[in-house]
Amino acid sequence: MSTILEKIAAIEAEMARTQKNKATSAHLGLLKAKLAKLRRELISPKGGGGGAGGEGFEVAKTGDARVGFVGFPSVGKSTLLSNLAGVYSEVAAYEFTTLTTVPGCIKYKGAKIQLLDLPGIIEGAKDGKGRGRQVIAVARTCNLIFMVLDCLKPLAHKKLLEHELEGFGIRLNKKPPNIYFKRKDKGGVNLNCMVPQSELDPELVKTILAEYKIHNADITLRYDATSDDFIDVIEGNRIYIPCIYLLNKIDQISIEELDVIYKIPHCVPISAHHRWNFDDLLEMMWDYLKLVRIYTKPKGQLPDYNSPIVLHNERTSIQDFCNKLHRSIAKEFKYALVWGSSVKHQPQKVGIDHILNDEDVVQIVKKV
Repeated sequence: MSTILEKIAAIEAEMARTQKNKATSAHLGLLKAKLAKLRRELISPKGGGGGAGGEGFEVAKTGDARVGFVGFPSVGKSTLLSNLAGVYSEVAAYEFTTLTTVPGCIKYKGAKIQLLDLPGIIEGAKDGKGRGRQVIAVARTCNLIFMVLDCLKPLAHKKLLEHELEGFGIRLNKKPPNIYFKRKDKGGVNLNCMVPQSELDPELVKTILAEYKIHNADITLRYDATSDDFIDVIEGNRIYIPCIYLLNKIDQISIEELDVIYKIPHCVPISAHHRWNFDDLLEMMWDYLKLVRIYTKPKGQLPDYNSPIVLHNERTSIQDFCNKLHRSIAKEFKYALVWGSSVKHQPQKVGIDHILNDEDVVQIVKKV
């Protein structure tokens, strides 16, 4: 393991020494590709699976979405879980109180959302220090990350934590690169640029591909991409997760400082101890999770507004709705009656491909 860490350190040192200009771009691209390969070996060693193992780390997924609390030790993650979900997670004034994943669950707008209080991350977690690898492996399974920061030193901690998560292939508040990449058996490298490229040229693309021993591929760059974006696409194991930065302990700062903090993107200032600003936090959580509630209506009865079927806003067809209820329903499906903003008439008869909107009411009619 130390040899991989030494190689990583050597490459990082060389990258820091190298001046960034057009002449060195191919060399830097090659170093970045080597670094990405070494990091992958670190996350999942060749001898076996990844780093999710470990007593009490992997927790069964329940509810409609999963939110993980990530942060350095003693920033208030356990207090936040206790006050949000009513779950007792050990709280104390010393560091590393939480040593395993502590799950909790809250019901918000009819959706059940699982909260995971993960043990504190220390600097160097991505390189296997502390139990960072297991913590970040669980973070990769979350639909949303709450990065809990101490508002007295938020930006320094934010930068360090983002660096640790980036090293594990987690990209926060980013979209997957709009790059088409397909390996093939013969024909060489076929590069198609739909817009002018400031960094990636054919030579650099071939240099990076050669490091991965890829000599035949079709690539389409649909925007001005960087070598990091291209390496992410080749690696193929990157995870893109929305993240909300929770600036905790706002009871210790002035109103003027609070006004400045509110301007930081993706941020919510809170006090976990005093339960301040939890409404803003939950509302922002709902927006970032992008959940859609669909109500069911049995024939001849009123809609059930207490327990909606919760779908992700990218999968809201009638077929997705049927599958969430039960796999067999789609096979017996004849048509559906829909009330709500996704249809012109109330009700309207629709087919299985119809896309639903938030708070629509659906009645399924089966084949006889």
